[in-house]
Amino acid sequence: MSVIVQKYGGTSVGSIERIRAVAERVHRAKQAGHDVVVVVSAMAGETDRLLGLAREVSAVPDTRELDMLLATGEMVSIALLAIALKEAGCEAASFTGTQGGIVTDEVHSRARIKQITPTRLQDTLQEGIVPVVAGFQGVNETQDFTTLGRGGSDLSAVALAAALRADVCEIYTDVDGVYSADPNIVPDARRLTRVSYDEMLELARLGAKVLQARSVLFAKKYEVPVVVKSSLLADSEG
Repeated sequence: MSVIVQKYGGTSVGSIERIRAVAERVHRAKQAGHDVVVVVSAMAGETDRLLGLAREVSAVPDTRELDMLLATGEMVSIALLAIALKEAGCEAASFTGTQGGIVTDEVHSRARIKQITPTRLQDTLQEGIVPVVAGFQGVNETQDFTTLGRGGSDLSAVALAAALRADVCEIYTDVDGVYSADPNIVPDARRLTRVSYDEMLELARLGAKVLQARSVLFAKKYEVPVVVKSSLLADSEG
């Protein structure tokens, strides 16, 4: 039985309707016989809303407290998606990054992953339950929440795929793959069928928002196959 890690960005879980659509997609993968681990971002706009609240209180918010605040965005998403999966007839359980075993260094707002011990996730898979894990976050050695920087859910997904020895890490977003240019801006942009880690890293560093650069480095180091697909299309090849 193959293990698939599916990551859904903020746009993909930006409304209850889209969360239900994600639940249906995950359920189909489960019914096809795969073990599925889901990683989700905060709902679209939620991280910016929380940042705005913090900056109303302080021009320079304390980074430890900021991470505590921002981590709540993904907690909303994982709980809602787990509820939607159960409603669709698919057993699921939500996990924070901490519960998922993601341990980071002490740096707040841009922490680096030091290790992952996904024991609870593995046990959950063994029970036939879909783990829904909060992306973008982890815990340091003093048990404080940390966040992984913008696009950190990509890193969470790739890192979990490596730790779980998943067959593939699927990144679902609002475009159906990696393009030669932003298809929302350049009408004749071409979708690329295959991109090397180094080529993708260069694209990410030059401003492509499809994948976080650190997630590409992690994928290269641990040889994680990554597929970028659209969550808005039923049969996106990516």
